[in-house]
Amino acid sequence: MSSFFTVSDGTKIFYKDWGQGQPVLFSHGWPLTSDAWEAQMLALLHEGYRVIAHDRRGHGRSSQTWEGNHMDQYADDLSELIEELDLHDLILVGHSTGGGEVARYLGRHGTTRVAKAVLVGAVPPLMLKTPQNPNGLPKEIFDDIRQGVADNRSQFYLDLSKKFYGFNRMMNKTSQGLCDSFWLQGMMGGIKAQWDCIEQFSEVDYTDDLKKFDIPTLLIHGSDDQIVPIGAASIEAAKIIPNALLKVYEGADHGLAQTQPERFNSDLLEFIGTPSEITVGRNRGRLSDQLGAQHH
Repeated sequence: MSSFFTVSDGTKIFYKDWGQGQPVLFSHGWPLTSDAWEAQMLALLHEGYRVIAHDRRGHGRSSQTWEGNHMDQYADDLSELIEELDLHDLILVGHSTGGGEVARYLGRHGTTRVAKAVLVGAVPPLMLKTPQNPNGLPKEIFDDIRQGVADNRSQFYLDLSKKFYGFNRMMNKTSQGLCDSFWLQGMMGGIKAQWDCIEQFSEVDYTDDLKKFDIPTLLIHGSDDQIVPIGAASIEAAKIIPNALLKVYEGADHGLAQTQPERFNSDLLEFIGTPSEITVGRNRGRLSDQLGAQHH
């Protein structure tokens, strides 16, 4: 159900691989891990999909890398995982920084193995405010994130979790469990790799990658995303990706896949359709067996 594999530069990448059928591969946001996708993986497993998620290098259970913490390498790591598992007719789902990873993978490695893509609260095309990107965020905001990680990332992640899930809004009830999970996942990773990754989600321009999309693509974004504001992200990405479908969740936060899992899972399933190989009964049986074995 979970394993490690070693990429070309010796980095060990942790991944989960559950079920059989058409594969769906999830790329997580910063500073999280594959665990952020649990609600989606379980739901799609029950629908007959094979579900896969990895911990990006330097994050979670993967090697705490000193070098190679940049988007080209993240995309190449993803490519090696896809080739390791020999995945075809693949659906890629990327959240936040993971959306940048998916975009760069498609830009560097093409869509030969990929059927569809889903970008959720994703950073492309560019988060940084520039003369050409006036709706972006000032560099000072990302410098503050760097400082928070460098000085006291434990407290910084606790504070960031409230904004990430919109719990700093008066109308939203706080889920302490989600906040604790965010903190735990963040603290599992290496500080150097996470610090390096800030530049990758904030200053990398994915415009040329998005232009290379030639597969059906769904964009989902919360209108009240306080981490990756929609104006410079999915609104612009939808103008670049050919025939992209954009769904805006009014009032929703950055972590909407966790705060609104039923709605998100429903929209995800509607877009990706019926799996190419129906194995619903087999997967349900395997899951029941696995859960039963854990109890014993």
